[in-house]
Amino acid sequence: MEMEIKDNIAEKYKNYLMLEKSLSKNSIEAYMSDLDKFVGFLENENLKYSEISLDHLQQFVAQLYDIGINARSVARVISGVKSFFNFLLLDDYIQTDPTELLDTPKIGLKLPTVLSLDEIELLLATIDVSTKEGQRNRAIIEMLYSCGLRISELTGLRFSDLFLTEGFIRVEGKGSKQRLVPISPAAIRELDNYMYYRNQMTPLKGFEDAVFLSKRNKAISRIMVFHFIKEYAEMAGISKNISPHTFRHSFATHLLEGGANIRAIQMMMGHEKITTTEIYTHIDREYLRQEILEHHPMNRRK
Repeated sequence: MEMEIKDNIAEKYKNYLMLEKSLSKNSIEAYMSDLDKFVGFLENENLKYSEISLDHLQQFVAQLYDIGINARSVARVISGVKSFFNFLLLDDYIQTDPTELLDTPKIGLKLPTVLSLDEIELLLATIDVSTKEGQRNRAIIEMLYSCGLRISELTGLRFSDLFLTEGFIRVEGKGSKQRLVPISPAAIRELDNYMYYRNQMTPLKGFEDAVFLSKRNKAISRIMVFHFIKEYAEMAGISKNISPHTFRHSFATHLLEGGANIRAIQMMMGHEKITTTEIYTHIDREYLRQEILEHHPMNRRK
């Protein structure tokens, strides 16, 4: 097994993901983890990357199943391996790509958890806004829901990103790509209420521009947001397994149910591909199906 896969080429591949593909740190780590699994297979089989055939790749996939990795995770690893061989091809390390005919496992569509408007209002009603933490948390949930933000986009929000007079915020999404997202009057109102407390806080050096601060006067962490959302859901009697991302899913689904154009939703959510946004059309169809089953007169006949 050529050591350059582990060292020289692996480092070049990492730079390719970072500089040419503009992937986030988390995505790069995931791709490198996939490569580590494949490198382990090559070492065990005493193979060089230049010797890999479709048969070898299928053997690698079979081993993933043998150790109990589920189909969704296998699909992700295959995607990572395909990305690596695409890099090798682009940089002339190989002349043909053996992964071209490698099948990805078919995965059943897993629809994201979505809250109804009533459930969101119930959750918001559990928050004690007489405290600065409570008002901050309410503003955070309002912004997650009304702007469809990822949790990293929310925690990274700065005052220089707020254009409230114009009704927009600037968001830095995946791959450091920026977009402008409309912000609702309700979210602006909750943000203004939080500002009463925020203006009394003294941020630590480096966090002066951070909108949402923790008790330690640093930018609030993802974990903290996860924690208090779980707490509020429990207090509200919501049994669904929810997270900050649930509000993003709810944002998209409710827009679609209200008649919003899927292209507009794609732009607001920062999805590079329309296929990513189209998952919400499946949720919408299920919603319509339930409405028909419950309310169509033919279905109510005894």
